[in-house]
Amino acid sequence: MYKFGFIGVGHMGATLANAVIGAVGASECAVCDADNGRAKLYAAAKGCDVLSAADIACDCRYIFLGVKPQNMEEVLTEIGPVLRDRAGCALVTMAAGITVESLCKMLGFTAPVLRIMPNTPAAVGAGSMLWTANAALPPEDRDAILLALRPTGELIELPERLIDAGCAISGCGPAFVYKFILALASAGKSVGLAGDTALKLAEHTVLGAAKLAIESGEDPEVLCAQVCSPGGSTIEGVKSLEAGPFAEEVEKAVDASFRRTVELGSGK
Repeated sequence: MYKFGFIGVGHMGATLANAVIGAVGASECAVCDADNGRAKLYAAAKGCDVLSAADIACDCRYIFLGVKPQNMEEVLTEIGPVLRDRAGCALVTMAAGITVESLCKMLGFTAPVLRIMPNTPAAVGAGSMLWTANAALPPEDRDAILLALRPTGELIELPERLIDAGCAISGCGPAFVYKFILALASAGKSVGLAGDTALKLAEHTVLGAAKLAIESGEDPEVLCAQVCSPGGSTIEGVKSLEAGPFAEEVEKAVDASFRRTVELGSGK
């Protein structure tokens, strides 16, 4: 028996498997993937075992479903008959838009389920992982899974009705931040900086500003005001941002991502 099994070791599946292996050890983990070569390469690098999806369903206590939303029903159809006859195991799903209720409907019965929505900064221990669980998941199993995931970063419980909205910020948001970094670096080049210098300054400025916001606990508006001396250079840039559609464009991006997440959950 293994404690953790991972069905799918693509980018995010592998990121979570890395964290769990670091927390509990490779001997407690097994993996599989639709691309068996990828599973073998991952297992060889990490020292864990490769099993089939059916064997993971049979032999692992906590089963991570690292598959795309459109492939979830196919995977659950394969492993469902095994899980139906098992006690003491739980599923962990990270598929965008698929609720716990929908997942159990695909299975054909109510299984213990922890739904998580991680983001890519989890790869460096700086993630924001949203989670919710159904009543069938015993608290001790929930806590064991969350403890193994703690190396990924912040773990944030949300009611399931807000998971998709939260994912539009934490799950999609890193891409928006990277676009801002690129724009800031490009602007740095336009005023005479070398490209690599502008990019490094933009990256570290975003990192430092976020770290200060988190660790100080101050409202971002207060922190913004602290940078803006009256009649100084920063306030002129802030005025320019506020005069344009900056906030509106961010809102539009979040709304577009939220709506697509909902569509994915409905199978579109």
